[in-house]
Amino acid sequence: MAKQLPENLKGVHIHFVGIKGTGMAALVEILFHAGAVITGSDVAERFYTDEILEKLGLKALSFSENNITDKIQYVVYSSAYKLDKNPDLIAAVKKNIPCLLYTEALGSYSERAYSCGICGVHGKTSTTGLTGTILKELNLPSQVLAGSVINSFGGTCTYTSPHIAEKERNQGDEASSENAQNFNGKNIFVAETCEYQRHFMSFCPKKIILTSVESDHQDYYPTYEDIRDAFVDYICKLPENGELIYCADDKGAVETASIAGKKRPDIKMIPYGQNAKGDYRLSFGKVENEKNCFKLELFKNCGELAIAVPGKHEVMDAAAAVALCSELLRDAGIDPLSNYQNISRGLINFTGGKRRSEIVGRFKTKSGNDVVVVDDYGHHPTAVKTTLEGFREFYKGRKIIVDFMSHTYSRTQALLKEFASCFKSADEIILHKIYSSARENPADFNITGLTLYEEVLKTGIEENRVHYFEEILDAKDKVLELLDAPLAGAYPDGYLFVTMGAGDNWKLGKAILEQ
Repeated sequence: MAKQLPENLKGVHIHFVGIKGTGMAALVEILFHAGAVITGSDVAERFYTDEILEKLGLKALSFSENNITDKIQYVVYSSAYKLDKNPDLIAAVKKNIPCLLYTEALGSYSERAYSCGICGVHGKTSTTGLTGTILKELNLPSQVLAGSVINSFGGTCTYTSPHIAEKERNQGDEASSENAQNFNGKNIFVAETCEYQRHFMSFCPKKIILTSVESDHQDYYPTYEDIRDAFVDYICKLPENGELIYCADDKGAVETASIAGKKRPDIKMIPYGQNAKGDYRLSFGKVENEKNCFKLELFKNCGELAIAVPGKHEVMDAAAAVALCSELLRDAGIDPLSNYQNISRGLINFTGGKRRSEIVGRFKTKSGNDVVVVDDYGHHPTAVKTTLEGFREFYKGRKIIVDFMSHTYSRTQALLKEFASCFKSADEIILHKIYSSARENPADFNITGLTLYEEVLKTGIEENRVHYFEEILDAKDKVLELLDAPLAGAYPDGYLFVTMGAGDNWKLGKAILEQ
């Protein structure tokens, strides 16, 4: 039987080991607002999640067996820490305190709600953030948990609707609004769910968004079929007549949906995208005034929708979010068309999240060039390619310099050709050593950051447009030199400097801004 948190969390003392992790901090927010007493431990290094914890009046302790007092009733821990290695966890095991992995705790919480899981190799965080930002404009009892800080959530990873917040304040057991009866008396809970090591199998969804499926996490899923089958198994967790909202423009998502549909013909399949039939068929509109315009079949008589973030991939994520919110409205007996203005307002209010096409600063160089500095988490070649293409279209008048740090030796080796050809929308490319994972031994791989550099040159990109610096900050002087260079007439607006990847090359953008 799966490990469970108690149904009533008020006054329950829960200790988080690895509390600064993004998902962990988000779950802390959710459980804190449900009335739990929270403590936690982590490393001393400061992360952006420290600010989230501080808003709740929490501060991470150093790892120590002394953290596990007799008052603690449950321990939630990150997969980065082991029960037989971490001092907090060793002490908790000795005291027979129930210890739940983050994914188990998230899954346990999802059981008490009308839960919707957002999954896919790409776009999970943006789709979750967009969904939550739309839900802020709708009269539904909802909570949302994203895998990063979302600007429109007020600089946190979660959103809790006033319906639920009022219920928690009143500590009532009754449904939090008249709409709750349409969800079996439960609140709506939307969460980003991760495919790595099949973590999403702990989640209990009533609806699922599937954005994309392709080969990734090669250390755990050696073949495409391995990761595809994990998504199929997750979809098959849907209850009878559950809903799968899937991207009809993604080959892997279509194949996965087809396989799941044959196993579970009762599941309602809802496609979205240009190739979709039905309410969520997408038509791309103009990109102007730093807005992406588009139309959905459902709202064809209402007008265009728009988002203020770059990239067609973000428009696809927006279509998925609109589809989920519209289906939730229908479940509540509300016509989505009557909420067109609210949905439209939610979309335009979304401005991205931490490390998701995040504008971290702007400045003018000594020669007067205007520079926008952006940081993005894109670490798979498909994500890198589509994000840069989005920047190219969105920032038409800017010369683009991308600084990329590849993440994991296994991913870089398996997708080397794809990585080499994903930078074509950039004008200048800067590469570094591979950012290794703790689960890998670099000696096991016949590849380095220089291997990727050499492979990029083989694609035909001019050698003077590709630069290699083993260490991140060694590139600072070169970047400043590039940004101060005179601009041709094709780039009247200045430069866009992008740090991209799941490593720590974001530090270069920070150093440039400080300089």
